[in-house]
Amino acid sequence: MLDDLREWDYGEYDGLTADEIRRSRPGWDLWRDGPAGGETVDRVAARADHVLTRVRAVDGNVLLFSHGHLLRVLTARWLEMAPVSGQRFYLSTASPSVLGYEHDWTVIRRWNERIAP
Repeated sequence: MLDDLREWDYGEYDGLTADEIRRSRPGWDLWRDGPAGGETVDRVAARADHVLTRVRAVDGNVLLFSHGHLLRVLTARWLEMAPVSGQRFYLSTASPSVLGYEHDWTVIRRWNERIAP
């Protein structure tokens, strides 16, 4: 288990919905403002980058399990995008996705797939 794959630390907002947070902090956005007392998106990205360094050192396929927001940041970093770009990647609960390569480019090979019952 990699500690760097743990869920984003939501600090004082842990367990609250975005709507609940916005009641006391109108206009709040996790990706722009971060959670009070929790991790910044840049700190989450640093953890994702550490995971990707380890993944790239492996000769072969790697399987990772984590939480949605962390995986969205990890995907943005895999694609060499700013961490906040993770907000653009919708990810359902327990949905397999595959990151990989196309020639020399890092790519999304599959995303947010639904597992048939």
